[in-house]
Amino acid sequence: MFRAGKPATGLGAGEHVRAVILPGGPPYTLAFFVDDQMERAENHDDMHLVLFRADEIKRSLLDDAWQEEESTE
Repeated sequence: MFRAGKPATGLGAGEHVRAVILPGGPPYTLAFFVDDQMERAENHDDMHLVLFRADEIKRSLLDDAWQEEESTE
């Protein structure tokens, strides 16, 4: 879905966050990873809600000075 990184200075410096949709569903699982460790997972019955939720988290991170990164996959 997305990958974001925290700038190299300040609180949380150098952290990386990514969101992925796990295979299967419904329910559809949206998982969030911080530095390649699962932070949390959310189950939703509708794929549109999963995409909305991922975008909502992404916007929140970008508003907090995180920077979107290109996917390495």
